[in-house]
Parts: sequence; C-alpha cells; structure tokens
Amino acid sequence: MAGSLLGTEVQRVEDPELLRGRGTYVGNLDLDGMLHLAFVRSPVAHARLASVEVKAAAAAPGIVAAFAAADLDVPVPPPFIELNSRCERPPLATDRVRFVGEAVAVIVGESAAAVADAIELVDVDYDPLPVVADPEQALEPAAEQQFPELGSNVAGGYRDAAGADVLAGADVVVRARIENQRVAVVPLEGNAIAVQPGGPDEDYEVTVHVSTQMPHGVRNGLAKTFGWDPKRVRVISPHVGGAFGGKAGTIVEHAVAVAVARRLGRPVRWVETRSENMQAMPHGRAQVQFAELGLKRDGTIVGLRCRVIGDAGAYAGFGGGLAMGSTRMMAQGVYQIPKISYDALAAITNTTPIGAFRGAGRPEAAAMLERLMDLAAAELDMDPVALRRKNFLVPESFPYKTVVGANYDSGDYERPFAEALRLAGYEALRAEQTRRIAAGEHLLLGIGVSAYVEITGGGAGEYAEVEVHESGARIKVGTSAHGQGHATSFAMIVSDRLGIPMESIEFVQSDTEQVPRGSGTGGSRSLQIAGSAVQEAGDLVLRKAKELAASRLEASVDDIQLTDDGRLGVAGVPSATVAWAELARAAADGGDRLAANIDFAPAGATFPFGGHVSVVEVDVETGFVRPLRHIAVDDCGRVLNPMIVRGQQHGGAAQGIAQALWEQVTFDVDGNPETGTLADYTIPSAADLPSFEVSNTETPSPHNPLGAKGIGESATIGSTPAVQNAVIDALKHLGVRHIDMPTTPERVWAAIQAGSSATYWKEPPAVFGTLPVRPQEAPDEADEAVV
Repeated sequence: MAGSLLGTEVQRVEDPELLRGRGTYVGNLDLDGMLHLAFVRSPVAHARLASVEVKAAAAAPGIVAAFAAADLDVPVPPPFIELNSRCERPPLATDRVRFVGEAVAVIVGESAAAVADAIELVDVDYDPLPVVADPEQALEPAAEQQFPELGSNVAGGYRDAAGADVLAGADVVVRARIENQRVAVVPLEGNAIAVQPGGPDEDYEVTVHVSTQMPHGVRNGLAKTFGWDPKRVRVISPHVGGAFGGKAGTIVEHAVAVAVARRLGRPVRWVETRSENMQAMPHGRAQVQFAELGLKRDGTIVGLRCRVIGDAGAYAGFGGGLAMGSTRMMAQGVYQIPKISYDALAAITNTTPIGAFRGAGRPEAAAMLERLMDLAAAELDMDPVALRRKNFLVPESFPYKTVVGANYDSGDYERPFAEALRLAGYEALRAEQTRRIAAGEHLLLGIGVSAYVEITGGGAGEYAEVEVHESGARIKVGTSAHGQGHATSFAMIVSDRLGIPMESIEFVQSDTEQVPRGSGTGGSRSLQIAGSAVQEAGDLVLRKAKELAASRLEASVDDIQLTDDGRLGVAGVPSATVAWAELARAAADGGDRLAANIDFAPAGATFPFGGHVSVVEVDVETGFVRPLRHIAVDDCGRVLNPMIVRGQQHGGAAQGIAQALWEQVTFDVDGNPETGTLADYTIPSAADLPSFEVSNTETPSPHNPLGAKGIGESATIGSTPAVQNAVIDALKHLGVRHIDMPTTPERVWAAIQAGSSATYWKEPPAVFGTLPVRPQEAPDEADEAVV
C-alpha cells in the first residue's frame, strides 16, 4: 500500500454533526410520558436534619411526587474509588447535611417549571452544627468531627519512616507551604440523566441515558446498587458536553433518578443547573503541600520531603486520596532524586466533595516540584533552566523505577525542554527582562519554565471490535468520547490497516447494548489502550480476509497483500484482486462475519512528558498579570493525528493557565460558597489568553503497539507551574519568592509590598506525626489504573 495515514493531519469526522446542530444530548431527549426531576439542596454547610416535610410540595400543581430520604428506598451507590467506607455519602441526606448543596429531597413533576416552583414548598428544619471549611483547621484537635466514629477528621493517611533524614547531607534546604487551590470542573454541560423503567418481562430493568465518561462503569454501578445482573441494565451516553474527570462513575443523583423512575413507572429526567453544578459536582485539586528540597551548593538534589493534605470535602470519596495516590506517585518528576519521604492524609471538611479534574493528582505533583526548583534556583543564585538541566534523568536511565515506585517507560526530558526554550527565544527574553528592570518600567517581564512527567493508561484493558461489511467497516470500542476525537483517530487506524476509506467507516460507542464491555475514558488512556485494541482487531480481520481472498484467488495466504486501491490481491499479479465487499459476502455466505474483537491489556502505564515556557507581564503598580506567550512542547509518544494533539494541547493549556491566574473555589467560615456562580468564579475567555505556541517531540512507549502515550492532560500539567513561576520570576529582584495560586492582582500586589519579608513556610499539622507508617517497599501503583 501507499504511505501510512497515521501521523498525518486528518480533519475530525465528528464535527459536522455538531456544527449543524444535530447533536444529541440528554437535555434533548423527548421520551413519552417523561417527568422532570429536581433536588432540594441544603443551604447550610453542617446541620442535623430535624425534619424534612414534602407534603405541600407533593400537592402542588403539576407535581407527581416528592420524596425525602425516608420516603424513597435508594441504596448507596458504590463510589468511583472508596477512600473510607465509614464516610459514605447517602443519596439523600438522612441524619445530617455536611455541605451546602447536599440533596435532602427530590421533587418530580410534569414540567421543569412546576418542579422549580414546588421546591420552594419543601420545609426543612436544620439544627446547625459547627462548621469546618478549611482542611488545615479540620486537623486541629478542637475541630468539629464530621464523622465522630472516626475519632478525627482524617479519612485516611500514612507517613514515611524516613522523615527528615532524606535531607541529610544537604548544603541548602528550601521549603514552602504550597497551596494547590480548589477549582471547579465547569463543563459546558452539567450532569444529566434520563431513566426509562423496564421490568422483569422486558429486556432491561432500566434504560439509562446519561452524560458520562464511562457508560459501562455507570451500568455496573447501577447494577451493583440495585442488585441486578449488569446485563439487565442498558446505559447509553449520547453526546457529552465536556467532562474533564467530573463525570466518572455512578453518582448519588443517578441512583435517585433510577429509584424514582422505578417507583413511578414512568421515565424521568434530571438536568443539572449551573448553580447545582458549581455546588454539587465534585471539585478538583484542593491540596496543601508542605514541601522541602535539599541540595548541594552546586545544585545537585540530595532529597525531597513532602507532607501533603488532600481536602476530601464532605465525604471520603477518592478526591482527598489523590494526595496518597497519583500525587505521591509523580513526586519525583523528571529529576534524579535519590531520597524521598512522602506523608499524606485526607481531611474531611464541610465543603463540596473532591473528585477528578484534568490530571487528577498529577498536576499537583508537578506544581509542587516545579515551585521547589525555582525556589532552589533563587537560593543558589542559579538560572532555573540550568538547575533543571543539572538534575534531569538521562535517556540512558530508561526504563526507570523511581524512589516511590513509578515505572517510567521511556523518556528524553532535555529534548522538549530545549525545544521550548529555543522556540521562546529564552536568552532574548532574559535580556528584555533585564532592560525593563534597569529602565525602571512598571510593566515587568516574567519568564517561567517547567519540566514535567505524568502517568497515563495502565491498569484495565479495553475492548474493541472491527467488522467489514458490504458497505464499509464498523468499529466498536469500550471507551466513550466526549470531545477527544475518537471516531477520527480509530477510523484512521482501521483505514490505515485495511485500506478502507475513512468515509466508509462507522463508529459505535457509548451504548452497553451494542458494546459489551469497556473501561471508559479517563486518565488519557483512549488512544494508547483502545486504539491499540482497534489496531489488533483490525489485524485479525485482515488475517481472516487474506484467508478468504487466498481461497477465492487460488493463491497462498502468504502471497495476499493490500493493494494501493484498497483491495486484496496476489503479489506480483495486478489483475488478481478482490474487493472487501466481496469478501464480506463470502464470509456471510459461510455463516460468519468478517469481524474480530479483542480485549487489549497494556504492558504497563505510559509516562508522557514535556517542557513549557510562559511569558507574562506584571504591572508592579496594580499587581495585574497579563499572559503574553505560552510555549508548550509535549511528548506523547507517537503522534497519530497532529491536529487532534494540538487541540488537546490548546485546551489543556487554557485550563492550566486559568488555574495559575484566575480560578479558585472559596467558602466563607460558615461553609457558604463564595464562588457559586459564573459571575463570581472566574473563567477566562479567549480574549484573556495568548495564542498558544505548541509542538511535539516523539518518544514512543514500548508498552503498546502504537507507541502512544496520553495527551489529554499533559498541557494542563505543564502549563500551571510555568505560569506561576513566570509571575514570581518577574518580581524576584524585589525579593518575592512565592505567591500561591491563583496569582490574582491582590496577591501579587501584596507580595510586592512584603518583598523579602514575606513568609511562605509554616510547620505542618502535628497529626502527620501520628499517621501509620507506610511500608518502605511501595507497590508498583504506576501500573495500576489511572484516573
């Protein structure tokens, strides 16, 4: 055949349908007899529920039913990842509420308007309890215990026996309390679900249309919740308007919607409002990191000590546990660090629970380590670029097992870092920075760099099927796209393998009736795992096709090859060819399909990496920061479609820059959200961001046949510390050493006023010393599932 399609620019095949307004979302569904569902949510952060009275709401015009927890039997759905089973979240609050936005009742009516009116008629008697909205305050001995049976507000944690010994022999130790602030996921489409009840005499107990990243995960979660065989639950995920980790797994609202539909025997739909989304969809990040880095005077790293608090929010889902999982796993980053001591705990607070957000634990690790590197460079009076280069792991080290147990597959950390510096014109930027300072200008230039590595894929395998029929081909995969371009990427693989035009390839996903199993989309796993499954299934189809062609053309199977015009023929005999359609008919005549399916399991997780350079302008008179340029060189292994990779880099960088400069979810001392709407929570527009300068290096992974690594989260991980470092870099000559994110004008101005007198370290809470000691030999968690 002609040259490979892989690695070329191919326009996305999914876009025309969306651009023409033909998208199908849960909110578009029009099911016969469908009812509308809405939740009554707590306006207080912590209180005993004395009573929940729904009778007046149930009697309101257009209302079919109203339920409190006592009125509706809803089993607790399994959490996506369970941190502590004693802190489980009920679908509807029972004895107490623990955060503003927690559901206490559900109203069901004939119209959304009727339901909205009836919510006001629900009478809830709240008996207020003391509130703890800050994770550090939650660890104080006198703090109100959210789950008294725990004996504290620590949902889980451990410490390393090595402790401060890892810093022994250091000439210099830099230390900082670093806050990786809480952020909201803010997908364009919030959570949404529509449930059609079935029954024992029907194919399914329920058919569920849901906005999710993981249809099979929701199916399995609902089956486990209600005690059904998973085959008795059908889940369909239509178009999804963004997810970013916020729509992973079965949530309590899903379970309530299913219970209501079964109880009433009618379809019901819940579509989350924006205010609900801001209050109730799990937030991301929310770590407080006490980090210390020891170095020799020449810049050689001696050791790293980390004590990290993960804010779990009101319930112990997996969010707070990220501090113990992927943040720990990526603590060594791209550097040769001979000794690491890492302690972590998850704290319960009266705030929205924490879950996954683009990167889920890995951005937090990179931000912590890259801040320490800049602090060390300032202390040693070294260029931050030179310090990083001195400590990079070298290509000859790979495969490499880190001190904390991550198994890095392949890497060349200097290469993208050097390319980012070249594209930025690093030396010229430094010269301009010096000129502005010497001239006394009030608009100062900041240049920030970051080098990162992250973990993607690993763990569970993925299902794929490829079938050739008379009209073309059909692909089925267990991952579920919500904007990533799966249809394009997987069609490229099949077209490249089988020679069938992409326009003749159908793509099927996100329906558990048509795709029997799948692990869903998350952790930048889709191309490397599902794509590899598609490729291997395509190879099996090609093998079957060659056998059929050999029989029809009376030739040896070994002599059958794909021709440049997409047929199968005999090598050296141009006239002896057969079309795919004919082979599909031949298979059907023999009572078979020209198809194959496979469950592909990777050999291990992959580790994308890269280098970012941020250029910002800081007004020393007002503290205002304006991003001027952002250069990202990310290495995601083999690049299949450069256009799709660029799109992921652009989107990731936008979210990462937004965290560094603008975004933060905050609560007052009573646990009330202060950023509960988009009028208060700062999302940047395109006008606030610079044009991104993105490119790639390619270091293939040995863990899958495509050589691919993840790209969906990479630019988020690399961009945030580069921007934060750039802001501080602009002010380093004024003695500024650290500013927590977001680097708002107020914070920047305050840092300028404080200068070198500012303090950015305090001793971690004493509770770290009481945590159980983690065994020295850490398991190879890097090869397990990545969120």
